[in-house]
Amino acid sequence: MGRPLVLLMAVSAGMAIAGNYYAQPLLPMISREFHVSNGTAALVMTLGQLGYTCGLLFILPLADLLERRRLVVIMSLTVAVTQAAFGSATSAAVLLPVALLVGTASVLAQLIVLTATALADDAERGRVLGAVSAGLTLGILLARTVSGGVGDTGGWRLTYWLAAALMLVQAGVLARVLPRSQELGRRLRYPDLLRSLPALLRDEPVLRLRIGYGTAMFASFNLMWTAIVFLLAEPPYGYGAGTIGLFGLAGAIGAMASSTTGRLADRGLSVPGTGVASLLLLAAWLPLSLGGHSLAALIAGVVILDLGLHMMSVLNMSEILKLRPEARSRMQAAYLICYFVAGAAGSALSALLWTHFGWNAISAAGAACGTLGLLLWLATFRSPRLRAVGPSVG
Repeated sequence: MGRPLVLLMAVSAGMAIAGNYYAQPLLPMISREFHVSNGTAALVMTLGQLGYTCGLLFILPLADLLERRRLVVIMSLTVAVTQAAFGSATSAAVLLPVALLVGTASVLAQLIVLTATALADDAERGRVLGAVSAGLTLGILLARTVSGGVGDTGGWRLTYWLAAALMLVQAGVLARVLPRSQELGRRLRYPDLLRSLPALLRDEPVLRLRIGYGTAMFASFNLMWTAIVFLLAEPPYGYGAGTIGLFGLAGAIGAMASSTTGRLADRGLSVPGTGVASLLLLAAWLPLSLGGHSLAALIAGVVILDLGLHMMSVLNMSEILKLRPEARSRMQAAYLICYFVAGAAGSALSALLWTHFGWNAISAAGAACGTLGLLLWLATFRSPRLRAVGPSVG
């Protein structure tokens, strides 16, 4: 698979997922404009994650049924429409339902990841997955930097109008450049695709194990990123949206490990790599717990947490996509549905804990998630049944 096409798909995945994260540094501005509490404004993130989960359940499985290039282009246009609608919302009552639609449409990012891995040869699939996943991760992280800067300059609405215009351009480029995909699943009906998801969860122990890692990881990630914008907007920091958005640059350092992580998977080192990622996801909460009064500790924690998350994401997806080539989109959907339900729960819990208990409670909950992930990895060496699963995916 040529480098220009891999780069295009990495950028496209990043732009697609960014729409679900532009709002994070803008939440205080949205709260003030619509005269709602910070907790209500944070529902934008929660609904976005829930919408994304709906997209994973109802849209992503279509990639086993429909021609993928056409599906990617249609979803790119849908993302543009929903982002323009979000930027034009006139009240919180309008904004929150549209946030759900923005999240649903942004499942385009996972369609692009799936398309890239399907185009790659077996020997390079981990590398391609790592590269495109890096683009997706950078889209999540840099979305905050871009939206914060644009929000400070022209208001939060301008971010979404510009993003919608860029998505229209992306739709045209992908329609021209992407090769047509092989339509392997035409004999399956759409209801059969959806009904097959519980069976995949039942029959694939590797999938269930990777779901365990992924849910602990993403709940922890969303606990931190939902609350950190409020922490940074209040004393002792008191930063504006532009400065808050710069924290995405700190987290982007973790995405630099993408090619290395992908090659670990290609070389059969997923199990030790998973252990390293689990340690990072727990260790990050030590400096983060000091972040209420130490900017250096807060930045260090963000870097470590995002590094662990990116490593774990690439390793999880690499192992899952090896299981059943004919059902890749459904395997990916089953994993990511659980993943983003956990993310939505993390966002909702973060808003609740921040409102009533503050940053220390956020840190305790995040450390608990990290501990669960590490204990699950350690259990693969203590349980004969899980040990059989662990090395088989390494």
